[in-house]
Order: sequence, then C-alpha cells, then structure tokens
Amino acid sequence: MSGFFGAISNQDCVYDVFYGTDYHSHLGTKRAGMVFYNPQEGFRRAIHSLENGYFRSKFEPDLEQFNGKLGMGIISDTDPQPILFNSHMGRFAISSVSRMVNIAELEEQFLKKKKHFTENFQGNVNPTEVVANLICEEDDFVSGIENVQTQVKGSCTLLILTSDRMIAARDKLGRTPAIIGKKEGSYAVASETCAFPNTGYEIEYFLGPGEIVEITAEGYTTLKPAQEQMQVCAFLWVYYGYPPSYYEGINVDEVRYRCGAALAKRDNVEADFVCGIPDSGIGHAVGYGNLNGLPYKRAYSKYTPTWPRSFMPQNQDMRDLVAKMKLIPNKALIEGKRMVFCDDSIVRGTQLKDNTKDLRLAGAGEVHMRIACPPLTYPCNFLNFSQSRSTMELATRKAIKQLEGEEKNLAEYSDPKSEKYQAMVEQIAKNLGIDSLMYQDLDDLVEAIGLPKEKLCTHCWDGSSYY
Repeated sequence: MSGFFGAISNQDCVYDVFYGTDYHSHLGTKRAGMVFYNPQEGFRRAIHSLENGYFRSKFEPDLEQFNGKLGMGIISDTDPQPILFNSHMGRFAISSVSRMVNIAELEEQFLKKKKHFTENFQGNVNPTEVVANLICEEDDFVSGIENVQTQVKGSCTLLILTSDRMIAARDKLGRTPAIIGKKEGSYAVASETCAFPNTGYEIEYFLGPGEIVEITAEGYTTLKPAQEQMQVCAFLWVYYGYPPSYYEGINVDEVRYRCGAALAKRDNVEADFVCGIPDSGIGHAVGYGNLNGLPYKRAYSKYTPTWPRSFMPQNQDMRDLVAKMKLIPNKALIEGKRMVFCDDSIVRGTQLKDNTKDLRLAGAGEVHMRIACPPLTYPCNFLNFSQSRSTMELATRKAIKQLEGEEKNLAEYSDPKSEKYQAMVEQIAKNLGIDSLMYQDLDDLVEAIGLPKEKLCTHCWDGSSYY
C-alpha cells in the first residue's frame, strides 16, 4: 500500500504534514514526497528514496525551504509522488494510493491519442500521472475523478492540492480509506487515523466509497456523495493498519483482539504460553491469551534501532536477511516450552519457516501456529500486496500442487469444512516444520471486523470480489 496526509490551515502547516506523513511509514517501501503551496513561490516539492533510510531523516533537511498553509505528503510503495500538473483546470499537485491492473491498457489508450508521459518508475509509466491524465480529460475535477473511478480497474484513492483547497476522493468501492481530521483553524485528510492524535487532530469524517470532498481551512463540502456499495479491504484490520487507527469507525487493535479470541475459541491445543510475531501478530496473540487464559510471553523481541523494516530493501536476499536479523529469539523463554504463535497471515511462508528453525535451535518443545486470517489462495488485484510474486509462490498454491500435481477446484480448498482444505493446511504445516497449524474461519474474521460480509473485500481468501 501507500499512505498520504494533507493539511490546510489558517497558519503554516509544514510540521503538521511532516509528522502526519511520517505516521504512514508502516505503509511505504520505496519513495516519499511532500509538496506545499504558498502565493509567493507557488508549489514547492521534494521527493526522496526510502530504500536506505527513514522518512524523517530524509526530509528533515528540506523543512527550511518549505512554508505554506496547505500541503501534502505521501509515503509510497510504488511510484515517486506527489506529481505536479499544469492543466486547463490550473496547476495542481496530486498523490494517489492506487493499484491499476489495467495500467498498460490505459497507457496505450493515451499514446494512441498522441499524449505523452514525463514521469516514469522503474521503466514504467507513473500510475499517479496516469490518474492525473484521466482527470484532465474532463472539464472539472469532479468529472475528472469520476473518469478515474470509471476507467481504473483495481483501486484508486487520491488527494489533490490546488492553490486554495484540497480535494480528496476515495476509491469507488472504498477498498482503501480516506479520513478527515479537524483541529482549530485546520483540517487534514489521511489514510491512517493514527496520524491525528499527536498532530492535534480529531477524527471528523470517514469518506464513503466513491465520495469526493472539497476541503478548506474553514470546513469541507461533499462534491459527490458516497455510494452504498462498498468492498473495503478486510486485510487493513488484519495486517496493514497501525494499532491505534480506525477504518469505518472500527479500531484496528480491537479487531485483532477479537481475531485472536475467535482462534482461541476453536482451539484445544495444550501450551505453556502464547506469543505474537511482531508487529501485527501481537494484537492477535493478546486476544488469544485473554480469551483462554494462556499467558502472553515475548519469545521473540524485535530489534529496530538499526535494522529497517524487512520490506524496505529491494533485493530479496537482503529482505530475508533483515527479516531474520531483527527478530531475536529469547532462549530462556523458549527452551523446552510448548508455544502458540499468532501471526497475521502466511504468504509464501519463507520467513515463518526461518522463524521455526530459530525456535527449534533455541530448544522449543512444540510450535503451534495460529493465523488471524484464512489461507491466502487468490492473488490480490486491488492493493499492492505481494503483487510481484507469482501466484504459485503462495504457500497455499505450493501445497495444492504437492497434493494434486496441478490446480483443480480452488473453491474446495477455500472451504474449511472440506477434506481438501484440511489436507492443504496439514501440508503447509509440514512444509513449515511446525507441530500444528490453524487458520481463521472467514465467518469469524467478518464477525471480528463487525461489517457485513458484502461490505468487505475478501478476494484473497475466497476469490469473491470484483472491480
């Protein structure tokens, strides 16, 4: 994913944007940028790579050159942004949290019209520039954003900055969030509400699916109302979201506690303690232990002073090294013990297999994995989640191929009541070297989130969602 933070104020908002954007660092992997507008200089922008550093350290030297009462920042796991555009609607800056399945088709569509692209990212067109071009095909911002929502397959939530206002638009099916915050004399819009408390904002309004809102320092106005149909990504609560954040008014960590409790209700394994794989597994483990009385212990401690986030390096070998080195097993707690480990998900299973090896070397008696979501069986077409990986690298698909030699009826493998599902789970446990494995039932996950199933995107688990 990616995450943006914009602010518009009656006074200078540079530090609000700087710190607010930084609170989206858990979402970004590659690039970050900030842009501000003031009448004397117009738009001023800075973009930096995050592949060898952190947002605050990269952008702190830029703060002296910035001033303005409106600005925005984004931390992106894909393209460099924000980008600046000059159009028949005037100059504007734009950031997007997007995944375009049909970006190649949109690029060809523009090239056939003799349009051109100036931005690029790793040899490809910049997705945010594609979004800006789609907007500029129409006569005004609302019509242009509606054009984006019609033509983009995948998802797109965006934020536009002009000389006197911000325009926020949530993805047409609400797969990714946008939330307005308020404090005296200022309004902000963010992907994550965890950016609000320490910057002085209170949650004011959750944009609905497809909604377009204009924001000034005095307030906000809906330019296009939200639609009823929604497919917000359920994985936001399971993994992506930071614990204090809210989506649709529902707190991330509270959902994780309920997920862990739901696993504990179904479980009868005997163990000495429960532990969570840092970071997102911790909330699930606390919920598990709170329900069945199993003590929570930190068999793993995460060392963050010098090791970056494991998804930051672009070289896979380095990512694997970072993932291993920053989690330190505590032999005093592990040796001879039976442990329940909670984690958010299993994608390929590579890191989890390495974790299990470390636990065995530390003398673990038994290792039982409990996963807070159902098996990931279908590739995500809507967020930048494991998009560079082959579908056959998924732990589920590898297990199915081992069992059958080819993929057959995936629906049977997504049904926790089927024999094929049980065989797949047992094969994954065998591949990972763990004593037992239990996944969350989808119905329990939906109940833990608290929204109707039809309001959630659950595609990666059951293949049910749509563009």
